[in-house]
Amino acid sequence: MFKKKRDKLIIGWLSIAVVLGVGLYLFYNTRGQLSFALKLRSRRIPAFFIVGTSTTIATIIFQTMTRNHILSPSIIGLDSLFVFIQTSTIFFFGARSLLITNKPLNFILSVSVMLLVGLGLFYLFFKRYAGRIFLLLMTGVIFGTLMRHLTTFMQAIIDPNEFQSVLAQTLPSFNKIDQTLIVLAVGICTPIIAYLFKISSTLDVLHLGDDYAQNLGVPVQQLQFKLFLLISVLTAVSTALVGPMTFLGFIGANVSYQLLKTYKHAALLIGGSLITIVILLYSQLIIEHLLPFRTNVGVVIELIGGVYFLSMLLKERSQL
Repeated sequence: MFKKKRDKLIIGWLSIAVVLGVGLYLFYNTRGQLSFALKLRSRRIPAFFIVGTSTTIATIIFQTMTRNHILSPSIIGLDSLFVFIQTSTIFFFGARSLLITNKPLNFILSVSVMLLVGLGLFYLFFKRYAGRIFLLLMTGVIFGTLMRHLTTFMQAIIDPNEFQSVLAQTLPSFNKIDQTLIVLAVGICTPIIAYLFKISSTLDVLHLGDDYAQNLGVPVQQLQFKLFLLISVLTAVSTALVGPMTFLGFIGANVSYQLLKTYKHAALLIGGSLITIVILLYSQLIIEHLLPFRTNVGVVIELIGGVYFLSMLLKERSQL
């Protein structure tokens, strides 16, 4: 998995950073109420791990299939669909509807709708337009734009009090997670992540290109359909758990490419996941202690990710 000593060293330092981040998050500034702070903060640790791992693994595999390090699964439009689901539910049924107040029900509804839409898109394009992935991505962009416009329209005419509920439902946050949702997310994502690690060597072959992979015995079409479906599950679950964070997986994936400099997916998946977990832990520390809940983790992630995304675009342009 880690043939280079440098890669092992990087993974080791990232692991130390994760352990240190967990320790700081749990024990820093407890104000003499250690037991209460531990009880409150320890509930969020599994969410950091499952969201960080799921989003990064989904992004790395998505970029392997598209052979483009700029793209991320959010281009399919699932993030926009999540915001649309929450907004339309409050718009038609109200903020006190059981679909909103019952967190597990809301989670299941959001994940189910996102998966049905994703499965419909993938089935249509892999059956009728086999091999035309970029047509699928363009359709995803159009679909996401449609969802955003419909959401904006409803938010413009909704009752102001209801709009506050929309913001509470759609802004990314680790402070409002129900423990039942974490159990559901872990139960759904863990088998998928384990399976993706199991086929990491096949992903290495897929990275060579469709033609090479086909010649080496990889059933490319079937594998791509399966991977797109699994990516949709990981993206839908992490989005429904904490809200949409467009650049989170993008940062973890691209930083892992630059640090590890390998094509081995087993190493990239581990390294990228650790990087994302580190980002989440220290971003939450900053929000809670340096900016005492004046903003949310999504704002910090989007700021860092936006700057990093623009720097990558400028770097790619300079190499043309």
